[in-house]
Amino acid sequence: MLQATGFIRSAAFAAATAFATLMAGQSAMADDVNVRFSWKLKGEYGFFYLGEQKGIYKDAGVTLKLGEGAGSQAALGALIQGQEDAVILPGIFAISAIQKGMPVKIVALYQPEAPIVLISHPEKPVNEPGDLEGKTIAHSIGETGTSYLDAFCEINKVDCSKVSKVQMDSQSRVPQFLQKQVDVVSVYLTNDLPVLEDRIGQHFPTLDMAEHGLAIPGMAVVASDAGIANKAETLKNFLAANAKAIDMTRNDPAAATAALMAVWQGGPSAKVVQQQIEATSESIHSPSGKPVGWIDEQAIADALKLIGSVEDIGEPKPLSTFYTNELLTQ
Repeated sequence: MLQATGFIRSAAFAAATAFATLMAGQSAMADDVNVRFSWKLKGEYGFFYLGEQKGIYKDAGVTLKLGEGAGSQAALGALIQGQEDAVILPGIFAISAIQKGMPVKIVALYQPEAPIVLISHPEKPVNEPGDLEGKTIAHSIGETGTSYLDAFCEINKVDCSKVSKVQMDSQSRVPQFLQKQVDVVSVYLTNDLPVLEDRIGQHFPTLDMAEHGLAIPGMAVVASDAGIANKAETLKNFLAANAKAIDMTRNDPAAATAALMAVWQGGPSAKVVQQQIEATSESIHSPSGKPVGWIDEQAIADALKLIGSVEDIGEPKPLSTFYTNELLTQ
């Protein structure tokens, strides 16, 4: 009888242990996080691939599924439809969409100032904002760099009436610049410029718009209001893993380059990709003492004013509508 009782107790203990192990395994199962970029692969996205390769997301309990995009509008549409858990796009586009009523929020802002520069020809250099006067600049509708040129001129006391914007198709801007049909074109330090200089084999005079006061919110993580409500812990883990991946990329850009190139068929050379990645790392920062991705409310307010300077946005929504820092860990 005592033997039978001992056997039952042993069996019960074994069953309990097995159940606890099963439950622990289930709790440790990674949650899927579907992430859509707003555009095709580029060096800005390198840290995601390094983090995935090094198991950072897996360690955070996240199974990361990354996808290329076809523009910010399409990415936001997929987010609202529940096809994605987060999208990576310029913060200025998210702010504009939220002001128009889209139920999403910025949950991390990695580039408080998008790394946009104006490049010019060596024989007609634009090294300072005042050098823009008397120059022609390529412009296409919706193109970030020149859409806010008037604001840039105002900040820097430049007479914008003396700057001629030549409107053209977005795909024609750089070719027209290279053919010297225009004097100036805007490009991203983290994408276009390394590709262009490598292809042409020369360096161009460069005017950094952010360094001269034009703060256009750049790379951001955006989630839907519904997603934030229903998947907050998973999104928090995802953002924490992003922070580690960003730090790892900053310390080892060559490793991030290799990780990105492993999935980027037909991309530029390793040299160019690494230049993009290093420029991205330099552009990512947050307020002192705050975690990477922290959103400064003033940055949102300033961006709303910027948008309002080129289009009628009506009565600005409360700033809390546009962002949350609650998913970022300190």
